[in-house]
Amino acid sequence: MTETRSAALEARNLHLWRGDRHVLRGLCFGASDGEALHVRGPNGTGKTTLLRTLAGFLWPEEGELYWMGERVERDRDRYCAALAYLGHENAMKADLTPRENLRYMSGVRHPTSVDAIDAALQRLAVYGQRDLPFRSLSAGQRRRVAMARVLLARARLWLLDEPFTNLDVGGVRELSAVIADHVRAGGIAILTAHADLELPGVALRRLELS
Repeated sequence: MTETRSAALEARNLHLWRGDRHVLRGLCFGASDGEALHVRGPNGTGKTTLLRTLAGFLWPEEGELYWMGERVERDRDRYCAALAYLGHENAMKADLTPRENLRYMSGVRHPTSVDAIDAALQRLAVYGQRDLPFRSLSAGQRRRVAMARVLLARARLWLLDEPFTNLDVGGVRELSAVIADHVRAGGIAILTAHADLELPGVALRRLELS
């Protein structure tokens, strides 16, 4: 897949090794505002590695990332402020409630009201579990709370690694609608998922890794 001329995020000639394995080989692509990009490929092709690289947890041995036409390394704070990342782990404190987790994690980025937290929990259908210890929630409920954190981040760029893990059919449909709303509002979503995706009202591009 080639670069998008007007892309907000561009990856140019990315090369990355994991140990002695060359995972990403000269990867180039772009993602523009109001666009969703589905990263696909068999296990071991570098989907998670790519998202972790885009999130700044890894750095490519060769190649560059650009955000709004500028190299990310020149102003990493501006880029990091514009993104929200959801990895395989939910990254929540087990003994805190969803409300407490979200108040702390959102507060690191910007002031967040209880009403905003409750609205995000309602949107992800876990408002009824707002005051329970996170460890007592089901796997699917935990994933929904983790996605509420992304929603509260007010980020332009969403990087979502297997966001539908542990969700039932209804949960997949509801989360797809949340992602689609973000994209239709002008946001960017880059996500991995093994299954085919449908985001209502959104043109979904695909990036195949092999």
